[in-house]
Amino acid sequence: MHETRDSITDIWGDRAPNNGEWQERIDERTIEPPEHWVQSACVLCSNGCGMDIGVKDGKIVGVRGRGIDRVNRGRLGPKGLHGWIANHSPDRLTTPLIRRNGRLEAASWDEAMDLIVERSQTIQQQRTAGAIGFYTSGQLFLEEYYTLGVIGKAGLGTPHMDGNTRLCTATAAAALKATFGSDGQPGSYTDLDTTAAILHIGHNIASQQTVLWARILDRLAGKNPPKLVVIDPRQTYTAKEADVHLAPKVGTNIPVMNGLLNLIIQAGHINPEYIAAHTVGFETLTATVSQWTPERVEQVANVPVRDLQAAAEILGTARSLVSTVLQGVYQSMQATAAACQVNNLHLIRGLIGTPGNGIMQMNGQPTAQNTRESGADGDLPAFRNWDNPDHIADLARLWNVDPMVIPHWSPPTHSMQIWRYAEQGSIELLWISGTNPAVSLPELSRARKILQKEDLFVIVQDAFMTETAELADVVLPAAIWGEKTGCFTNVDRTVHISHQAIDPPGEARADLDIFLDYARRMDFRDRDGAPLIKWHNSEQAFEAWKECTRGRPCDYTGMSYAKLSQGSGIQWPCNEKYPDGASHLYTDSHFNTDYDYCETYGHDLDTGAATTPEEYRADDPKGKAFLKAADYLRPYEEPDAEYPLWLTTGRVVYHFHTRTKTGRSPELNRAAPDAFIQISEPDATQYGIAAGDSIAVTSRRGKIIVPARIGDIIPGVVFIPFHYGYWDNGNRTRAANELTLTEWDPISKQPHFKYAAVKINKVEA
Repeated sequence: MHETRDSITDIWGDRAPNNGEWQERIDERTIEPPEHWVQSACVLCSNGCGMDIGVKDGKIVGVRGRGIDRVNRGRLGPKGLHGWIANHSPDRLTTPLIRRNGRLEAASWDEAMDLIVERSQTIQQQRTAGAIGFYTSGQLFLEEYYTLGVIGKAGLGTPHMDGNTRLCTATAAAALKATFGSDGQPGSYTDLDTTAAILHIGHNIASQQTVLWARILDRLAGKNPPKLVVIDPRQTYTAKEADVHLAPKVGTNIPVMNGLLNLIIQAGHINPEYIAAHTVGFETLTATVSQWTPERVEQVANVPVRDLQAAAEILGTARSLVSTVLQGVYQSMQATAAACQVNNLHLIRGLIGTPGNGIMQMNGQPTAQNTRESGADGDLPAFRNWDNPDHIADLARLWNVDPMVIPHWSPPTHSMQIWRYAEQGSIELLWISGTNPAVSLPELSRARKILQKEDLFVIVQDAFMTETAELADVVLPAAIWGEKTGCFTNVDRTVHISHQAIDPPGEARADLDIFLDYARRMDFRDRDGAPLIKWHNSEQAFEAWKECTRGRPCDYTGMSYAKLSQGSGIQWPCNEKYPDGASHLYTDSHFNTDYDYCETYGHDLDTGAATTPEEYRADDPKGKAFLKAADYLRPYEEPDAEYPLWLTTGRVVYHFHTRTKTGRSPELNRAAPDAFIQISEPDATQYGIAAGDSIAVTSRRGKIIVPARIGDIIPGVVFIPFHYGYWDNGNRTRAANELTLTEWDPISKQPHFKYAAVKINKVEA
């Protein structure tokens, strides 16, 4: 075996001081010398690191980073260096399964697909396609999402399409739409190489995007290190490097952000000319945040006045700023409203669209951006507006279908509502691909009951027998990364191609091939009688997708498989104007808010009530950005005498999602083998708890038993990682989502995993 470092103990690798240009470092781990290397990129976080797959005798034997790639310059994190071992796990699904007499039994592909088609057609005839739903992943490829989106929207005509990206990235999209008129990150990872200050709010980047954190560590080791502000209730790896760490009470992101904006405005650290020329809503924003004095913020959020002032000084005076936002905002109270306040910070200072200035409303999954772009999450492809008849007509022309086939009579159905419809019986077929909701959804007891309903036909398309697959009526064995070809887009709009390196095991098929087979068997046709889906492989699907993006914000028309295979990933937009991709959006300070171009007409931040087209047209911002104000609303559930502690959930550095892949790597699993509860030292003393004690954690919805870890978290709050389910350990209840509640943000519809009221007590091991 060869490895350039032990990434389990040395997570981020050696420092190479970054003085404006990040140096190359090739990370590699192989168990045998490869016969050849195949270009790819990592799918085990949202960073999208370029890598090569080492192959020998038809098997993956290792990986190495691509030094030429703009995203990682050759670096890889522990998941990227170790997670590939899952491809050759002995428990891969290799044949379709059908439930017969209560048991899943092996079947042929014809048997499985014929059953799916028969159910689909029967339900469509008896109940319409409104009784069919799709719940997908952040792990498929762009070409697969787009194919699925066309099948759902133009083939079946169902509005019920979403996925687990609703659990992690929906607020990123919602906040970008609300402020700038469409999805798409304004900045670039390269902004971190020169920026004067960095804000991380609700984002433990050191654990979640380890290579991006290495880029920041190299800046901190350079000649002109940026100032770092971190907002997180835990003393994470990230927080320990901060110049100012704000540790607010759970659910108080709005008070903290309003307090910071108030101090910055009062100090005059704003750009009045930019605000007047390029934004709307500044007066309302000023009036709202003026109520949040440092003293009031301290009273509500438990953030000391001096710390808030120190953070405001950095954020208000830095000549350039990069801000990143993740689940500590997205999965908490007032998610979209709080994320918009970060956008507001950049707009009032005029720090957007130029090198060193970036807003990264981060993604949690590697291909989450593609679900949003392609329409697999319910939105219309290429950031079209479902409420704009011209956008519907444009799609209908592109697909050659009647516009009335495309669901646009109401907003797309978000995933929590899809599950509610399944619970009520109005959805009778639910197709789940590449995800494990029996561990990842909130309030798991409820999710399991829905999956087990006799009147719900459940299809699971996956590579492993997950907790969800165990409850399915049909299981389809899927190929995964390394076993198929396709593209995916990371947080800073960089598109990578991943070429097939090996064959999938047994009869497993690529998700694209499964969707194409379904479309053929369903005989979906366009209005001229030709097949609706006109492509037969991933490259043809990519070419079709390119035409769908022409003239839209996420324009891919300048890309090709050949161009993407030349070395580095390429950022969209990539077209005639930007043949090599664009590092920044909004360089001319004209935003995507024009009535005839925008992706959404907006919502009330408190209620989620939609702005009508007529209301929007009457006050068309014509390219100006929205400064969206919001006041504080208390969380729906708070600690009380019976349940006195806040629970928040999250990730650990060694695992991804529900450990379907990373849990099958011996090294990653040894590093983080089990769930745990993190408790502050004062709370541990009060409850008589020592490190390693078995703790029963109980909420109004369920109970789990996990070992204790002590320290690095504020009193009154406990933390439990959500990765751990039961496929490899069913001896006790340990999934964090047994405890979480079914509530969600009114705009993004993202569930609230970051707060719940719990009680704890020590139990026998």
